[in-house]
Amino acid sequence: MITDVNGCQIHYDVRGDGDPLVLLHGGLGAGADWRYVFPSDPAGFRVIVPDLRGHGRSTNPSGEFTFRQAALDVLALLARLGQATVKAIGLSGGGITLLHMATLQPARVGAMVLVSAPPYFPPQARAIQSAFSEEMLPGPERRALRERHVHGEDQIRALFDQVKGFAANHHDVNFTPSLLSTITAETLIVFGDRDFLYPVSIAFELHAAIARSFLWVVPNGSHGPIFGSHAPAFAATATAFLKGEWRR
Repeated sequence: MITDVNGCQIHYDVRGDGDPLVLLHGGLGAGADWRYVFPSDPAGFRVIVPDLRGHGRSTNPSGEFTFRQAALDVLALLARLGQATVKAIGLSGGGITLLHMATLQPARVGAMVLVSAPPYFPPQARAIQSAFSEEMLPGPERRALRERHVHGEDQIRALFDQVKGFAANHHDVNFTPSLLSTITAETLIVFGDRDFLYPVSIAFELHAAIARSFLWVVPNGSHGPIFGSHAPAFAATATAFLKGEWRR
């Protein structure tokens, strides 16, 4: 499905019955990537899976991208779907989007799982962002880009330009401890201890600042440690957390 939101067209899927669960993909990704984590939709949830603006089948006529704007897009989509409060999982850039949602309108996010989502970009990440190019990716990943993003080479170039722009933007991803303390959602923070972008110490900063948070450091986990061999454990743990089963 596609709907007009804040000057762009947002593609999204809605499936299943139960508590609304929003799945937010990472940068250069798309909503369909979640099939590699959840081969079948988690039971007991109505999953809402958008492509963030400019990603996948969504458009971004302005050519500009901030995670804050992506959060406003998702909040507007949820309002259109009649969802006052949701649970959510956000991966990397999707997790940053989710942090904006949970600080802009705390009551809208009842519980969330943040995966490899930093409150700010440390120097090592900015160095990678400033030099990032398609040539740095292996061939299979470059082919996958063209499968995910259906609007042609201009869309793909815009995505790489956005990543380079992150290196110089110090305002969009700047969640101070005082701002993070406004989050009311129960929050599971998931980080790999071998993340090449964000040191695992950032996860402890998030955990200290978000009152109702819990921390899971994945041993030998890189950035986004929820795919491949990590997927079954993540899917089971995240859904149990969001259902409240972990308390029992």
